[in-house]
Order: sequence, then structure tokens, then C-alpha cells
Amino acid sequence: MSCLYSVEQDIAIPSEYTAGPWDDRLQHGGAPTALIAWAAERLVPREPMQVMRITVDLLRPVPIAPLQIRAEVVREGRKIQLCAVTLLHENVVVVRASVLKIRRAQFDLPPTAIEEKIELPGPEHGRTAEPAPNTRPNAFIRGLTLSVVKGAFREPGPAAIWFRAERPLLASEPLTPLQRTAMVADFCNGVSTVLDWNTWTFINGDLTISLARLPVGDWILLDAQTWLGDHGSGIAFAKLGDTRGYFGRAIQSLVIEPRR
Repeated sequence: MSCLYSVEQDIAIPSEYTAGPWDDRLQHGGAPTALIAWAAERLVPREPMQVMRITVDLLRPVPIAPLQIRAEVVREGRKIQLCAVTLLHENVVVVRASVLKIRRAQFDLPPTAIEEKIELPGPEHGRTAEPAPNTRPNAFIRGLTLSVVKGAFREPGPAAIWFRAERPLLASEPLTPLQRTAMVADFCNGVSTVLDWNTWTFINGDLTISLARLPVGDWILLDAQTWLGDHGSGIAFAKLGDTRGYFGRAIQSLVIEPRR
């Protein structure tokens, strides 16, 4: 199966499989978010650390065209590393991200430190998500397997869906747990829409992923919900889980508009 990107020095060349649902010429937000995770993982800290937060500002639509990657360490310390990753198209910034890493340590925690378990069915008990009638297909989602265990995909209302990424980010490298999370967290608005896809758009202008730990295994759960405001905006958010339990959260800021 073909990969999402090829990278030559600091230039990422997206494939057709990065295309999202709004326009065949534009990337799904999950693709550049995973590329940002990859770039941040390459900035090796001086102490053992793990990524705890990724905040992505989608400043402009991300074209399916060569992107320059700029990645730098903003703050290097014993307990944190703060990274900045920027994606540019023709010298114009299209995506800007901040990535926070926190040092790794082992402690004997008290019994009150209990990880929340998932009471929803596992991915093996869900139903395969099928495209809703009259919705726009997109190449990015065809590289994912979706198992629905609550609600329905692209139908109004909260939903919970297990995602498994099938397509590699780069041809020569396996997906990391962080990249798998980054690839699917951008689906909060699609999983939990409260609006009809045929009459409304609800594109996210950002994405924040906060992690208590990295996921285990190939499947990632988005237990998602959308709240709308009064003035053409809203938020979509999800608890992120794996077969061990919940491990993080994702949240998007939405721009709500009628379809033209």
C-alpha cells in the first residue's frame, strides 16, 4: 500500500492518499499532523522524553503539493523539551505546531492513580463504517479501517469509533504510536457531527492532542462529541483510548458554514 509522503531533505512530497473530504486538491488534517509528529520525534532530547502535547494551527488549507518542513527546539531542559514545527508551501506558512515533551521517569504510584478503563466494545465487536449516501469520498480515509461501537459515522450525534491506520506515513518507516494518534485525532468533527454533511461544513482551524501516555497496539478509539456555539463556531472533542484504557484527549475549534 502506498505511503502518504516521501521526504527529501526538508521537503515532504504528499501523495494522492493525503486528500481529505472537502477538496481533492487539499490534504486531510490527519496527514500533516502525522508529519508534524514525525518531525518532532526526530528532534532527539538530551534526556529520555515522550511527547505529551501537540497543538496544530491550520493557518491555511494544506495543498497536495511539496511542503517545506522547519523543525527546531525552542526550549531544551532536564524536564521538558518544547519544539516548533512549521510546514510551508512556496514559502508561505500553512501549518504551525507546538510540541511539548516531558521527561520519562518511573515511580511507585499510590492505589488512587487508576487508569480509566473503556466500557465500550472493542474493535472486534464493532461494525465497519460505510460511507454515508451523497457524501464526498476521500483518499485519506481509505487508508484507515473504522469499527463503529457507538452511534454512526457521518450521522448526527455523538459516536465512538475505533480507527486502525493501514497506510504508512513514509515508505521506509513503520508508523509509531504517536503518528497513529496524530493521524486519527483529526476525525473528532467527522465522528461526532451534529450537522448534515450535505448542507453544512464544519472545518477545524486547529487541533490539540494531549496525552497521559502513548497508546499501545494498532487500534485507537475516538469517543467523540461536538458542541456548537451561537455565532458560527463550535468545538469537537474526543477521549482517546486503546485496548488498555483511555490515554488522552483531542479537541478542535470548528468554523461552521452553510454549504454553497
